[in-house]
Amino acid sequence: MTDRERFIAVMEYLPADRVPNHELGVWAQTAQRWANEGVPEGAMRYDWFRSEDYLGLDRREFISVNFDMIPLFEPQVIERTDRYEVVRNAHGIVTRALIEGTVNGGRMCMDTYLEFPVKNLDDFRKLKKRYVAGLEERYPPNWREELLPHWRNRDYVLVLGRNCQAAGFYWRAREWMGTENLSYAWYDQPELCHEMMEFFADFTIENAKPILDEIDVEYFNLNEDFAMKTGPLLSPDTFRKFIYPHLKRLVEFFKSKGVRYVTLDSDGNPEPLIPLLLDAGIDAIWPLERAADMDPLRLRKTYGKQLRLWGGVDKRELAKGPAAIEKHLRELAPLVEDGGFIPTVDHTVPPDVSWDNFRYYMDVKRKLLEGCL
Repeated sequence: MTDRERFIAVMEYLPADRVPNHELGVWAQTAQRWANEGVPEGAMRYDWFRSEDYLGLDRREFISVNFDMIPLFEPQVIERTDRYEVVRNAHGIVTRALIEGTVNGGRMCMDTYLEFPVKNLDDFRKLKKRYVAGLEERYPPNWREELLPHWRNRDYVLVLGRNCQAAGFYWRAREWMGTENLSYAWYDQPELCHEMMEFFADFTIENAKPILDEIDVEYFNLNEDFAMKTGPLLSPDTFRKFIYPHLKRLVEFFKSKGVRYVTLDSDGNPEPLIPLLLDAGIDAIWPLERAADMDPLRLRKTYGKQLRLWGGVDKRELAKGPAAIEKHLRELAPLVEDGGFIPTVDHTVPPDVSWDNFRYYMDVKRKLLEGCL
């Protein structure tokens, strides 16, 4: 089977030669550790969404579409000491960040967020001027002449937008306002929140339309990250009131344009929102963070085959060594046999996972994907 045929078969619960071999990537600190542990220089890119021959990952291609601000803010260093730096980044957000442990821009801990560009409706209406859909610079150069013929004759999975490129309803609103400010705004500034959600859907549709008028794709992904360990960062009622109507029409647009699946990414535990996501037409969720009790076996029993599942491999088990890794993967074998499930690590691989342990994981996972574990 081709990579494309295999992906569609598994998503449709049809027979396949094996399950697709996908992964997400690694922390910059993990890549640094593995380089010290003997991974050949240049053998891996560590951004595994597209493919990785060294690990035998299946191929996916992503149509790069700029869904971000144009222009971005001019980054500015406001304060810098030996220990931390305060910067205004390209999205107009002011953060304080520890310098220690930073590798290639990847930090060992979260920044402290100090200020955001949107505080009220007037701020948002000014910011919207940076989001003009359909500009030619939002699309790959010469995509119609050079890339379309390849996409139309593909034997691989084609995805609209690189990971995190389109973001999502909650993701963008949090980026504009911050988590705490947004949490109050649902109640204190409902007009602003309605306008943000409507605008996100309208902008995403108009920005995607030129591509989808020319080519179908296997999937489009919304990156939301709207949950923490114990549950979502907004209630089902708030989601239903502000996001659901626009999510539903966004999904309907994509599927009317030949997007086979619409998927949604959130860390943490978004389970209370899953019934609404399914009703809006979402086909799959990932990465199923096990530390937040997102157990794919339980989720399949609860939601059946309407909900496809990606991820679900507990990154914490990878640090424990071969016996723990094999035991953990064996537990997922019934889901692989069931279909509609693509196992991957439940986020990027952290630096407590050695190269030897990860290599063992990939070897055992290959047996799992082939139904031989």
